This record gives sequence, C-alpha cells and structure tokens, in this order.
Amino acid sequence: MTRIQSNKQGKIEPSLSSMLKKDIPLIDLRSPDEFEKGAFPTSCNLPILNDEERKQVGLTYKKHGSQAAEELGYKLVSGDIKARRIKAWQQFIQRNPEAHLYCWRGGMRSVIASRWLKGTGLNIPVVPGGYKALRRTCLEILESVKNDRRRWVILGGRTGTGKTVLIRSLDYTIDLEHLANHRGSAFGRQQTPQPTAINFENTLAIAYLKHIHDMLVLEDESRGIGKLTIPETWYQRMQTAELIILTVPMTERIKNIRQEYVDSPLRTGFPPEALKIALQDSLLRIKNRLGGKDYKLIYQKIENAFQTLSGESHEDWIHDLLKKYYDPMYSYQLKQKKKRCVLEGDGQTIRDFLRA
Repeated sequence: MTRIQSNKQGKIEPSLSSMLKKDIPLIDLRSPDEFEKGAFPTSCNLPILNDEERKQVGLTYKKHGSQAAEELGYKLVSGDIKARRIKAWQQFIQRNPEAHLYCWRGGMRSVIASRWLKGTGLNIPVVPGGYKALRRTCLEILESVKNDRRRWVILGGRTGTGKTVLIRSLDYTIDLEHLANHRGSAFGRQQTPQPTAINFENTLAIAYLKHIHDMLVLEDESRGIGKLTIPETWYQRMQTAELIILTVPMTERIKNIRQEYVDSPLRTGFPPEALKIALQDSLLRIKNRLGGKDYKLIYQKIENAFQTLSGESHEDWIHDLLKKYYDPMYSYQLKQKKKRCVLEGDGQTIRDFLRA
C-alpha cells in the first residue's frame, strides 16, 4: 500500500486526511447555498451568515472594501441572532466534543466564530485552509490511485446477476452504486436523489482512505452512474484491472430484477401507479436503442403487469428487457474486455477465488 506523505507539490496533507479518516465532526460555517453544492459526510451546516446576509456582505465588500463588509457582518449578526447561532454551535459541540470549525478558506468567518465560542469558554479548533483545503485533500486522495499498489479486481456480470449483493457481502470492496445512490443502469434511479458530484467524490475519497485491505474489489461500471461520473483516474484504473464475471441462470436474474425494481419498492410503500410511471419513464430513455416495436411491446407489458397486481406478471416484461436491451449491450461490451477476464463463475466460486 502506498504511504501517503505531504509536501507542497500536490501531495496529501496528513493532518487533513487523518481528520477525514477519523470522521471528525465538522461545523460548516458557510451559507446554506455553499453547503448544498458540496460538503463532507460528517459536516453539519450551522452558518454564521445565511444566504441573504452573505449576499449583502459580499456586495458591500465589492463596493466599499473589507472593513465595511466586516462591520456590516457584525451588524447583521448581533443580539438575538448572534445568541441563537452561538447556541446552535454549542449544542453541536456538546454532542460532538471533538468538533472542528471551517468556512470557505479558514478565514474571517472561522476566526469570528472561534472568537465568539472562546467567549463562552469553548476553545474549538479551526480546520486550516477550511473547506477548500479539505476538498483539495479529497481530490488528491482520488488522484493517488495512480500509484496504488493494491490489487484491483472488477466484478462484472449481466444485469440481474446480483453483483451488488455480492459486492456488499465482501469486506474488501467499495460500493460505487451505494455512494452514488443509483443502480447504475437506465432503470437505476432510487426514490431519493443522488448526491452532488462534489459530495460523491468526497465520500468516495474517504471510503478509499479507510480501505485497509491489500485488494480492492469494485463493481464493473460505465463512466456514468446516473447523473454522476466516476473520477477519470479511477475509471482508467478500472479499465486495466483483472475482471471476474458473475454468472447465474436467466430465471434467477429475472427474479432478482423483479425483487429490486418492483417487489421492494411496493413493499416499502411506493404507490403502484407512481412506480409504473417511473418504470415507463425509464423505458422511454432507451426507446431509441430498443426500437419502436420493442419499446411499445415492453411498455404495454408493464401496463398489463400493474393491472394484474401479481408479482409473476412482471417477469414477462423483465425477460424481454434483458433479452432485447441489456444482454446484447453487455455481450458487445464484454468482447472489449475479454482479455482481462480471469474467472467466470457463480457467487461461491468468486468468493473462493478472492479469498485465495
């Protein structure tokens, strides 16, 4: 495993990477708009300036300079407003005694918040360099895989073989689809939204930082997982890694797809009509690849399946979707990767291979 060091030429900062690895609780002092664009898994947004206040301070800075902007900030955040914000920080620190503060670059907002907390008897560390330094550390961690000495293994297989289930049953994996909150296919949208691209990259970097094994197993993915993109360095490394193929019978694949795309959402309370529309919307996105005739056929079979309210009735359209769309596409892709394939087999065969 490559030892992580630090210098001024783009190497990873040990203190910041250690903070991320240890899941240090973080108070994000930036405005809600800034926070929504990207943060870190242990961050809690408790802003010193809300969006409107930050906007006013920013305009004043541009027109009248830093001193006028600072004076306006103190004026906007005073009295009861200041007291409420300090109290929110205190409550978070009470729950998380190891908490650190950060703003955009560890500048004025962090300095002022730290000073106010010191006035209440709390001496809370400020992240050096703030959000920007932590974000840069995450990007450097992601880039460091170019020099990773771990053995990388990519788990492939046709749609419905249960690759994700197998990935989640092993200790030495990183589950890209879980981090992206997407199943990685045209029908892969989850009920909750995907993270921002920044949050996905930050979470992936931290997962990699915590990966202590000599081998890393990843599921075979295209460059995009839903609206998110696998970092280029990772994707290129995945294209040269060993490939193992999970194989299961078609009947089992159909049942797996039905369980994941139909049974599970309905069991957790997803309205049948809404699920039907979501599946048909997903089908629409691959209409051009399917062709008009097959699109209409599968669309109608989805319609019929929801009218019968029988789980087995969904297996007909799932079979067609696999045979007419996913399998031909996978067969073509596999031809490009065949030279890297070192094993094909069922779940137990693959587990035994990886253990060995």
